[in-house]
Amino acid sequence: MTRPNLDRFIVGWRGPLLAAMLTLLAGLPGLLLLPPLDRDESRFAQATSQMLESGDYIDIRFQDDPRWKKPVGIYWAQAAVVGLVSDPADRAIQPYRIPSLLGAMLAAAALAWLGSATLGHRAGFLAGAMLGATFLLSTEAGIAKTDALLCGLITLAMAALARIYLATRDDIRPSRLHKLLFWAALGASILVKGPIGPMVIGLTLISLSLWDRNIRWLGRLGWGWGIPLLAIMLGPWAIAITIATDGGFWREALGGDLAPKLVSAHESHGAPPGTYLLLAPLLLFPTTLLLPAALVTAWKQRKEPLVRFAICWLVPAWIAFELVPTKLVHYTLPTFGALTLLMAIALTKPLGRFSRWVGAALGLAVAVLLSFLVLYGLTEFGRSTAQTWANITIVCLMMAAAIGGFMLVNRAAVTAVLAAMIFGIIGHAGLAGTLRQLKPLSVSPQLVATMKEAGIHPAQGHLPGPVAIAGYHEPSFVFLTGRETQLTDGAGAAKALAEGRPVIVEARQEQGFRTALSDLGKSGRSVGEVRGHNYSNGDDVRLTVYAPSTYGGQQNSNGKR
Repeated sequence: MTRPNLDRFIVGWRGPLLAAMLTLLAGLPGLLLLPPLDRDESRFAQATSQMLESGDYIDIRFQDDPRWKKPVGIYWAQAAVVGLVSDPADRAIQPYRIPSLLGAMLAAAALAWLGSATLGHRAGFLAGAMLGATFLLSTEAGIAKTDALLCGLITLAMAALARIYLATRDDIRPSRLHKLLFWAALGASILVKGPIGPMVIGLTLISLSLWDRNIRWLGRLGWGWGIPLLAIMLGPWAIAITIATDGGFWREALGGDLAPKLVSAHESHGAPPGTYLLLAPLLLFPTTLLLPAALVTAWKQRKEPLVRFAICWLVPAWIAFELVPTKLVHYTLPTFGALTLLMAIALTKPLGRFSRWVGAALGLAVAVLLSFLVLYGLTEFGRSTAQTWANITIVCLMMAAAIGGFMLVNRAAVTAVLAAMIFGIIGHAGLAGTLRQLKPLSVSPQLVATMKEAGIHPAQGHLPGPVAIAGYHEPSFVFLTGRETQLTDGAGAAKALAEGRPVIVEARQEQGFRTALSDLGKSGRSVGEVRGHNYSNGDDVRLTVYAPSTYGGQQNSNGKR
């Protein structure tokens, strides 16, 4: 693709918009194809659903339990979208994911906006597009959690901060719009995930000031009206939640969630320092081939203001995430904008032999690793319908690495990146399709389908609710069946069946269920069975769906699903 053909589409506002559209294409397959995921996504979605059902937009709850780990921003965003395009009674996960997709698009557009203003339209567009195409962001874009939206808000705040920083270095008065965007995005990030936004931004401010040996530029950020803006954005809900929970939200969020993550491996999510560094090539794919070039550029051009800003955005926050004992792959996502910005800066000059050859080799190695992971999933959990999707995934992953690497080695770096992104986005869509076809991993949707086929789902009106389930308490099932779903043991399931309600019993609870049912002098009949794998804890599960023996509704032809 020649320069005029590309530049015609990315001048002005078109570059950020096109970067956002590519991000949309990358994230949309996951949003549409994946079933509700365990555990965090379904917890977020169910809490939002309960907000809409109850009309209480202050207190956050999952069933009757307080969910006071994160601020309210993501729930409000999900509630606004679901209220516009769907209904909580539909139990559809896709509308709850839209804020995440919009957040990813915002991240790509914001970085392209910064890059276009500082590097030129082509490099700016590529910076945003590469961020949106990374496997980590395009995956989070299709999951109803905080991380993609947080990435969008932090990236916008950092892009505005960069514009302010560069203006002050040139002794130019920073734009009021840039200040407004900085403070507004910072405030919104706090509403979404508390201290993460201030941490990333604060470490950047400190690092830049120390490196430049200059703190006077900090006075140009607009503190006089920025702090009041934060108070207006955060104060009303902070006061309301404090009153509603009698201070319980702060005790749980700070003492029960944040503090344990800082001192130990919270909820078994521990890993040693350096884990994120090892995972970075995988999570950055298909832009992995430019990772060596980005690091070389960061070192060689560290005196240039924009490169220095990107380094101060990336390195201190990354080190902080590495030092925290609790580790999840998405934690470093707010720093990915700095990495792809450095990649775009690298593309403004010819790449050296080391960057080209190592980048090509690294991209190929990651493609091979991802292909093996797809083959493993297909072997362990696949059906014949998954093979087509898996083939598309593997072919596109290898094409992204092979064509991108070949063009990179032959000094066509921009073409290499474009080819890698195109095949990478298609490969990511194929991966979403493959995961959808791994039916043993979709236990909750299979349970709901089994109940509906047997005519015993409470929504069908033949049996009273709520459904009682013993031994399998994953949030995805609660989201699909509603707030009143009874999470119980074998004895509780027996009592529910005696009351005429449908029940589901996992094999390990079966003996207790049968004993309690016999003690009650009641009986039931199996209308289906679901076998699968609970990826949340790594256990294989076998669940039997029961209806009261007096119920004469339809039954599966083979008694199983």
